[in-house]
Amino acid sequence: MSEEVPLQRQVALRWWGLFIAGAFMLAIMPSLLAHYRSMQAEGGFFPLSVLLQPSEQSAPKPLSVTPSKADPFFRSIIHEASARYGIEAELIQAIIMAESSYNPRAVSKRGAQGLMQLMPSTAKALGVEDSFNPEHNIHGGVRYFKYLLDRFEGDVKMALAAYNAGSSRVREYQGIPPFKATQYYIDRVFSYYNLYKKANSA
Repeated sequence: MSEEVPLQRQVALRWWGLFIAGAFMLAIMPSLLAHYRSMQAEGGFFPLSVLLQPSEQSAPKPLSVTPSKADPFFRSIIHEASARYGIEAELIQAIIMAESSYNPRAVSKRGAQGLMQLMPSTAKALGVEDSFNPEHNIHGGVRYFKYLLDRFEGDVKMALAAYNAGSSRVREYQGIPPFKATQYYIDRVFSYYNLYKKANSA
């Protein structure tokens, strides 16, 4: 009995220590989250998803947006490109929203530019003179997506995967690459597409 009492006491102390640590974390977590959100809003932190490697990112749920937030000044250009290349206007709208949130001056960390986030080399190959010009960018992006759609025999998901991750990655994996960012991108485009379809048919 004399040896069992200290052992039981040690176990009890360990559990008590874990309880105290857990209670402390629960107590400070709300303030830490509030501080993180305030710093992120002020531009002090990058979003956590940017700091993680793609393989470490958890796949967020598709976004919900209000299509009316899309810039109406681009609608005429979108409809022109839709008619010219045979791509649904709602799909073009969805890609633009997913790529740049309708910011014609958007530039990604990798250097993709404009509304449809064309890489400089891709823009040059497509004959796009100014990627920050909405008309040039949209026509170039839709032309490129049409090329990908034809290449993958009309499979929209495969074309979107190639638009996001590159055709070489799609060929390498013989399908949609197992990248969470690419899978999320496809889901997000379809979420936007469905919203635009509902809005335009209302």
